[in-house]
Amino acid sequence: MLRISKIVDYGILVLTHMGAHPTHVCSAAELAGALGLGQPIVSKVLKLLAQHGLVASTRGAHGGYRLGRPAQHISIAQIIDALEEQPFGLTECTAVPGVCSVEEACHIRPHWQRINLMVRRTLEAVSVADMIQGDPKQPARAPVGTRITAAHAPTWSLSK
Repeated sequence: MLRISKIVDYGILVLTHMGAHPTHVCSAAELAGALGLGQPIVSKVLKLLAQHGLVASTRGAHGGYRLGRPAQHISIAQIIDALEEQPFGLTECTAVPGVCSVEEACHIRPHWQRINLMVRRTLEAVSVADMIQGDPKQPARAPVGTRITAAHAPTWSLSK
C-alpha cells in the first residue's frame, strides 16, 4: 500500500492551516491546539520545515512561524523532501539506487522508475494553495508562469 507518513501528513496540515491565514504568525502551541496535534510533533515539523525554507521563524514575545514563501510556491513534493529522512521513491531502487542486490538484472526496474517519476511530477504539481481549495478540480489560480498547479499534473499512463 502506498501512503504518506504521519509526519508528512502533519506537515501538510500545518502548512495548509498557515496558508489559509498567510499574514498570521503562529506559535507551535497555537498550531497544535488548532489542529488537535501534540505540541512536540508540531515543533519537530516546524523545525524541519524551517530548515528547508518552507516556514520562517521570528523570535521574541510576538514571535512564531509563518510561511517561508507563498502557499502557491510550496509543492507537496517539497514538503515530503523536507520531512522524510530518505529520498522519495516508491521502491528502494527508485529512492536510493545501488542498494538492491538484484538491481542490475531487474527487468521491472525501468517500469518502477517511470511510475516513480509520474508520482513525483504529480506531487510537484500540487501546491499548498491547491490543498487549501475546497474543490480539487478547481486549483488555485495565479498569473501564468508564477506557480505550480494541479492543472499541470502529468497524464497517468504506463505506456511509452
